[in-house]
Amino acid sequence: MSSALVPGSDVGRPTGPRRWGLLFATIWLFYLLSPLEAAWRDRSHVRGWIGIAATLLFAASYVAVFVTMRWRRVGAPFRAPLRPGQGVLVVLAQVALAVIMCAAIGQEGVAAAVYVAVTCVMCLYTRWAWLAAITVAFSAYAATLWLPGWERDDGILFGTLVATLAIWGISQAINRNVEVLQVREENARLALEDERNRFARDLHDILGHSLTVITVKAELANRLIDVDADRAKVELADLERLSRDALTDVRRAVEGYRELTLPGELARARTALSAAEIEADLPNSTDDVASDARELFAWTVREGITNVIRHSGARHCTVVLTENEVEVRDDGRGAASAGAGNGITGLRERAAALGGTVVTRSLQPGFSLKVVVP
Repeated sequence: MSSALVPGSDVGRPTGPRRWGLLFATIWLFYLLSPLEAAWRDRSHVRGWIGIAATLLFAASYVAVFVTMRWRRVGAPFRAPLRPGQGVLVVLAQVALAVIMCAAIGQEGVAAAVYVAVTCVMCLYTRWAWLAAITVAFSAYAATLWLPGWERDDGILFGTLVATLAIWGISQAINRNVEVLQVREENARLALEDERNRFARDLHDILGHSLTVITVKAELANRLIDVDADRAKVELADLERLSRDALTDVRRAVEGYRELTLPGELARARTALSAAEIEADLPNSTDDVASDARELFAWTVREGITNVIRHSGARHCTVVLTENEVEVRDDGRGAASAGAGNGITGLRERAAALGGTVVTRSLQPGFSLKVVVP
């Protein structure tokens, strides 16, 4: 896993305070003012101009590396955007410029060691980055000990290692944040895809059979118009009712997906029972159910199926629909299928509003929940 900084990966370019990252990186170049000043003081000699050119090129290369790592987009946020060979060449180029600075202006040029170590962290994979950064730190420190005319500088060793550790920590934090954002985005995408698929399945279950029946009845009414006008009128009236019920179900599904519809509840019941490994025997049509009873029957199916899954321990569940009643029965533990009773109480209140009744009874084995409307 790389320690490269890739803030511009799949989560998009930085916004807010992070857009000032380039400015902060440029401020870091403040520490190159010392070698630049030393080179400027020696501008009467060729080595002074060489030092000026090397320092400016070094600063430009560091900013270029930072910009490249910040804005270059890659497939994985924690993979170095440069190939290993490219990263090595970048580091070697900065090392060469740092050596030229030291050769031209003396010990002041050793300030470049901090930037070289940071470049190692940004351009190389973690193991090699640390090895290269430590090598740079100790080499710079050794130079202050052994080169004639140079004074011992413990601060360069400490500063280089601390800067390396700081940039490595920041890069790891950015990588983890990017990874978390990508996981969240993927989870959101999968959840949305799953919801779309479920919505499509429910719409298919809501409309599939209804539209088929509507088509058949329309064809039948068309044939009966000239043969049996009274029968055709009956079929057309039934056709109108079926169309209105289907339209109501679709509107409820679209306007508030969680609002109950009888076809939708049957579709969800089939999925839930299958997930609970309970064999289901469910009706394929809701066309015979009266329009004003469809919502009550949907609540009944939901309550009954919930109790079957949570409490019954059943292996088989059956839902029976007729024009004025719905029954959910199972082969489980009898009265235990009724659950805590709050759902049944609410169902009785809904049924009473339509003049209906709720009937519960134990079977041998199993439990039955039935709602009947006049």
